[in-house]
Amino acid sequence: MVKSELTVVNLFSGCGGLSLGFEKAGFRIVSAFDNWQPAVDTYRKNFSHPIQLIDLNEYSELPRSDVIIGGPPCQGFSSAGRRQACDKRNSLVGIFAALIAKHKPVAFIFENVEGFLTQGSGRFVNDLLEPLIKAGYRIHLRKVNAAHYGIPQHRKRVIAIGGLGWEPNFPEHTHSALGMPGATLANGYHLPFSPTTKDALEGLGTAKICRNGDTDPFDHSFSPFNEADQKRAHLLKPGQRMRDLPEELWHDSYKKRAYRRVKDGTPTERRGGAPAGLRRLKADEPSKAITGGALRDFVHPIEDRSLTIRECARLQTFPDDFVFIGTQSEKIQMIGNAVPILLSRCIAKSLKEDLENAKPNYDDGALLSFIPTLSTGMSPVLQKVYNEIKQQFLVKNNMEQLTLWP
Repeated sequence: MVKSELTVVNLFSGCGGLSLGFEKAGFRIVSAFDNWQPAVDTYRKNFSHPIQLIDLNEYSELPRSDVIIGGPPCQGFSSAGRRQACDKRNSLVGIFAALIAKHKPVAFIFENVEGFLTQGSGRFVNDLLEPLIKAGYRIHLRKVNAAHYGIPQHRKRVIAIGGLGWEPNFPEHTHSALGMPGATLANGYHLPFSPTTKDALEGLGTAKICRNGDTDPFDHSFSPFNEADQKRAHLLKPGQRMRDLPEELWHDSYKKRAYRRVKDGTPTERRGGAPAGLRRLKADEPSKAITGGALRDFVHPIEDRSLTIRECARLQTFPDDFVFIGTQSEKIQMIGNAVPILLSRCIAKSLKEDLENAKPNYDDGALLSFIPTLSTGMSPVLQKVYNEIKQQFLVKNNMEQLTLWP
């Protein structure tokens, strides 16, 4: 496929993490779509191409493009909070797949949180794969850690890459990563280590204290902890979290969550992840995943304070000239939802190289690989989903793929 310009449409664009990475790799974004006003306002501030504020559940026509990219809202799947299989937003995965199947771009990129794999007992994996394989796409579906692509953050996400009638590559890891179970299983030690939290925050200068009513266009300011949290922060050593503090210093909400597994009988699918509470980051390792709760949950690796919006943006590899529009809570939510810019660029660069040589020569779609974990084992739920997906798609298409990273 030889073209002077490769075009992209971004669905569920958020504030533009995927778009910016694809632009940096040389793609031209034709249009973007999202239905959250603060993200749309932020997108318009930073990009010159159009974005529409629209509910894609009620929209079916898209501009013509070579590639469709997107990350349907992840709140229905995220392990960071209470997960609801009936969350209306979960159905947007099916809408994403249906729009691709209808418009048939040469390739697509899908991104979501790791909980996407197991929520609804794998129902949403089927919602993505079944219509796209039927439409002729040949797909890789894998869980990755962003730190393996040079991102200063341990961020586990699910990426799907599909080619219409041709087989794309999945981008190779560029970095080794330390600081998370299973991180070294992916590629050993032969690659350079991923940047650390300290590397990412280098050169930002002293953060300002933000009082009520203060404005900071650069977003490098923080709200002071209350007296109790200031004491907690001071006692936390790098890498420690709430459970490492004396129990009398635990937040009441943390105590309830810490004992919830054995005390209140909350159904598994509604528990969310194990609580961390307040946590101090390590300067010499990649950060923990930046989410919408990062300003509340993380303590700066050296100073006894919370992170700033700009520091969180740095850890997501946003450039310093990227402007965020909205309240503090809206800004951190859109940053936490975004695909790290450098991860997006890495995916886009690999796809661009593939597209320059792509020659559709397959009549049937297929699941080329399914790698749902970076560890040596699976939870019972994930094992069940893996077996079902393998039986339905891998075995059916006579594809034999490794389950885990070597």
